[in-house]
Amino acid sequence: MSKKLRVLCVGAGHMGRSHALAYHRIEDFEIVGIVTRSSESRGKLNAELGGGYAEFGDYAGALAATKPDVVSISTYPDTHASYALAAFEAGADVFIEKPLAESVAEAEKIVAKARELGRKLVIGYILRHHPSWIKFIEVAQTLGKPLVMRMNLNQQSSGDNWVTHKNLMSSISPIVDCGVHYVDVMCQMTRSKPVRVSGLGARLTDELPEGRINYGHLQVAFEDGSVGWYEAGWGPMMSETAFFVKDVVGPKGCVTIAAKTAGGEGASAEVDAHTKTEALRVHHSELDANNKFVRADDWIDMDDEPDHDELCHREQEYLLKAIREDMDLGDHMEDALNSMRIVEAADQSFRTGKTVEL
Repeated sequence: MSKKLRVLCVGAGHMGRSHALAYHRIEDFEIVGIVTRSSESRGKLNAELGGGYAEFGDYAGALAATKPDVVSISTYPDTHASYALAAFEAGADVFIEKPLAESVAEAEKIVAKARELGRKLVIGYILRHHPSWIKFIEVAQTLGKPLVMRMNLNQQSSGDNWVTHKNLMSSISPIVDCGVHYVDVMCQMTRSKPVRVSGLGARLTDELPEGRINYGHLQVAFEDGSVGWYEAGWGPMMSETAFFVKDVVGPKGCVTIAAKTAGGEGASAEVDAHTKTEALRVHHSELDANNKFVRADDWIDMDDEPDHDELCHREQEYLLKAIREDMDLGDHMEDALNSMRIVEAADQSFRTGKTVEL
């Protein structure tokens, strides 16, 4: 029997908590420490896990003391590069929450170091492990080319959620942080090269550092003629009715995520709502001689779908498989870089007022 993989959990926010629960429950992992700047947050997580895990307030000290096989990084993006590089140098494999880094340049350094030292790097693209989103992509690929992909993720946040968003936006914009997920989905749907990106943004609050925005959207054009649109905004001013659009159109019809509960009152602030699908509505464009639709729309029921913690569990099972089976993660890392390049180009386009050619 293989020895357990010793994991250092860095970060105890919403994602850090869910990943730590997965390591706690998967027999092949053993948590050797929890690292956060806040003693309160790591203590709370430790208590939820039953207590007994070592706690650290300093990442470098924790890395030296625990000598982990795996470092799981669920911190703000401005620490991702330095933490990942240090983990690789210490001989550990790395799981890192999206976005991979604060910039493409930093992301490229992380990937280069993983390749140089032969370490595994898994990036937290949670939708890649969601059966409903996998089906959404599969159906989109049957609609012909080009595709028109429309998606958004606006969050009307208040209280602790707004505090978290403000802290996150001090490091990165919503269009970058969440955008990597959805442009990654677009790239999987088209399997075509992105060639051109435009972006717009707006600052809807004075509670952010100078130069930071809390709303943005991007438009991306692909080599095969497909186009994608993505919108993200965070804050107490955001609409509660226009936050959930996941829709793909092709010559043969369209597929739409119809999320009744996820799109309901108060749902935009709930993280679980952003991965829910509940049902896919598939529309067929074929007309008869009288210009009437030949087929009625199909509904694909997705009621039995994993919750957020279960999705994080599946991500960590993938990490375990990658390590145990020495999987080639080249495409996985390149896809993460590709989505980073698109969202960074959108941010550059907003700031310069010019379309960016990739």
